[in-house]
Parts: sequence; C-alpha cells; structure tokens
Amino acid sequence: MLFLVASGLTLVFGILDFVNLAHASLYLIGAFICATLTFALGNFLIAVVVALPLTGLIGWAVERFVARPLYERDHLDHVLATFGLILVFETLAHLIWGPEGIAVPLPEFLQGQIVLSETLIIPSYRFLIIGAGLAAAGGLFWMVNFTRLGMLIRAGASNRTMVSALGINIEMLFGLVFAIGATLAGLAGMLVAPITEANIGMGNSIIITAFVVIIVGGIGSMKGAFVAALLIGLIDTLGRSFLDDIFKIFMSPSAAENSAPAISAMLIYIIMAVVLALKPQGLFPPKVR
Repeated sequence: MLFLVASGLTLVFGILDFVNLAHASLYLIGAFICATLTFALGNFLIAVVVALPLTGLIGWAVERFVARPLYERDHLDHVLATFGLILVFETLAHLIWGPEGIAVPLPEFLQGQIVLSETLIIPSYRFLIIGAGLAAAGGLFWMVNFTRLGMLIRAGASNRTMVSALGINIEMLFGLVFAIGATLAGLAGMLVAPITEANIGMGNSIIITAFVVIIVGGIGSMKGAFVAALLIGLIDTLGRSFLDDIFKIFMSPSAAENSAPAISAMLIYIIMAVVLALKPQGLFPPKVR
C-alpha cells in the first residue's frame, strides 16, 4: 500500500521535480470515488476499474492548471500551492460526501481468510493488495525501462529543453506522468477504503510517510521506492507491535507501555536521518550523468 503511494509520488517528484503535497488528496479522492461507484455499480472490483481513469483525469487537471505554471518556480511555491489544493479537495469532499466516512463493502469471495499454517492466517483481501502492489511495481519497471514512453520520460527528466526541441510535446508528456502518479495514489486509496473506510483527512496520515519512503529509497528511483516502502512498512509495523515487549526486558511494564508508542512513531524518522547522514542521495539513487 505504501509503495503504491510512494511510486506515484516519486514519479512526479523525481521526474518532474515538483513537490506535490496534494498527492494525498488524490489518494483521498480515489477512495471516495471508488466508494460511490461501489454502491452505484454493486461491485467493488468493477468500481476500481472505473474509478482509476477518473482519478487519472483529475490528476491531469491538477497538472494542467496548478502544477504546469509552477514548474519554473522553486519548491516553496510548489508546497504552498499544493497545500492549498489539500484544503480545496478536503472541503469539496466534505461538501459532496459529507463529514462521515463511507464504509466500502467487499465481494463475498474477498471476505475470507487463507490459512498458511497453524499460526499464520491472512485475510484474502490482503493478498489482493499485495498482488496489486507487485503488479504496479512490475508495470512501472517495464514502462520506464522498456517502452518508448519510458524512454521519453527519462529523457524529459534529464533535459526537457532538448526533448522539446526534438519535437516531443513535453507538456503532454509531463501531464501523462502526473496522471499516472495520480492513478497510483488513487489506487492505493481505493484499496485501503474497505479496511479503514473512505474518510476526510485519510491522505494526511500517509503523505509524510510516503515522502520518507522516497527520501530513504532515493528520489526518482522506482527500485528505491519499492525497497524503502517494504523497509519502512516493516519497521513501523514491527515497532508498534513488539517494541513494548522489548522495553519490558530492561524497564518496568508501565514505563515500557508509555514510552514504546512514542519511540515506535519516531523509528521511521530515525531511519531517514541515518540514511541521510550516511547516504544523502538515498539507498538506490537513480543513475544520472
């Protein structure tokens, strides 16, 4: 799930050099559109298929009317503009869908569990999320490295002026990249909605972690986003689950229960600080001349 958000973010940030805080809002909008279509169409999976291009279209509109005029400006202007977009999207979601969250029902065949061993039982829907993440990773790797579109994206990231001079519509290319990033963010929101429900503010809890992922992995690196998403996800989850038990070894139970949540919340930022100190370009920085 974290990779789906971080991969779209690293596409936009790493290739277009645009800091898009509103990526979290596209995650939110994708979840709400999917929730609405699920009730309208009566099937969650069909709703996802229909909602993906709609979210991509919204991402293209954001690029065309907000991001494109700001490409030549510095990152502070990007942050201010896209933070304003977060407020706009959240207010629109409040007006359209109301303040309450929307619980998204799953098809019956995704509500079961798969027993891998006596102690390891995994909900079927979690395998769907894992499969979606792996499919997105494989698709992005193939697109960026083995297609003409990927070649143009890499060239545009390296020297957009030269690519434009060779007759490539660089504005259309960048709009497509932004739309792909938005679609990935929307997909993550759609997949998480049945677990946590679609609710206003859901994107705010994941965007900072997604930025940590792309910084640890290397800005612009899909391989880095994939590895760092797994690393950060595991550290965060294991820290919240087992850190208090570790602390109880050398401190009182009450002190361990009070300190473990605070330390576990800090772990991913400690990892980021260590990576920045030892390897400022990230674990897998993209190859540049």
